[in-house]
Parts: sequence; C-alpha cells; structure tokens
Amino acid sequence: MKEKLIDFFIHTFDFLPSELVVMVISAMPILELRGGLPVAYGVYDFTFFKSYLLSVFGNILPIIPLLLLFHPISNWLMRFSWYKKMYHWIYERTMKKSSNVEKFGAIGLILFTAVPLPTTGAYSACLAAAFFAIRFWYAFISIVIGVLIAGIVVGALSLSVSFL
Repeated sequence: MKEKLIDFFIHTFDFLPSELVVMVISAMPILELRGGLPVAYGVYDFTFFKSYLLSVFGNILPIIPLLLLFHPISNWLMRFSWYKKMYHWIYERTMKKSSNVEKFGAIGLILFTAVPLPTTGAYSACLAAAFFAIRFWYAFISIVIGVLIAGIVVGALSLSVSFL
C-alpha cells in the first residue's frame, strides 16, 4: 500500500519540483519521513544530506498544526457519531503503541517518534502528546528530536540498501 501511495504522489505531483514532492510525501500521514527519504535518495538521486534535510523538514511541517489544533477540532467534531467512532479507534490504537510515552512523558515521545515502524512517527506522536496532555513545547521539541533520529535510521537503511 505504501508503495502505491508513493507512486501516486510522484506521478500526481510530477509538475512540481522534485524537492517539493519529497517534502509533500514526508508531510503525509502513514508515509512521513519513511516514504520521503527513500524517494529523495533512491528515485531522485539526491545526496544523502539533501534527502535528509528535505524529508525531515517535510515531516516536521504538520507537527505544530497537529499539536495546536487536534483538541479544538476534535472537540467540535465529537458531535458527529462517525467521528466519535473514529476518535475512539485512533485513541485505542495510539494507546496500545504508546506505553513509553505514558511511562516517560516527553522523553517517551522521542522514542515513539524515532522508531521508524508502521503506526509510529510524528503524526502518532502528536496524537499521543494530545491524549497524555503533554505541554506544547515539550511535545514539539521531543517529536522534532524523534524525527531527526528517525531520519538518521531511515537514511542509514536507505544507504545500506543502495550498497547491496
């Protein structure tokens, strides 16, 4: 599924500069940096440093709006039954994956964001921060540090694959 999404974005936004396509892919839920960095490095042949910077920047873009707007928008949408169901599903799913966040707070957000696995990343970390009521600046800095670490991990994996 992830490969199809990446192909969709590459072909749909082929009129945009490739740097912008990488940032858009990195800013998307599910794909995030795990999709953007390999595309930048593998498809567009950017240098590792350029791939890293574009992907990290793209992945950081949605953090502030998510942290600031999730609760107000969510509270407004709670009057709709379809949203309540979706909210509870997201809540349960996030709680299953966020034991480190519950245990360690903002430091746990770093770990939660840094591990480049499905359903972890900046989006999920923003939701975990909201659910655990972690203050904005602690959450923002922790998630950014986690994104930086995830970029190094994904970049190292991308480099190792290209050498095979």
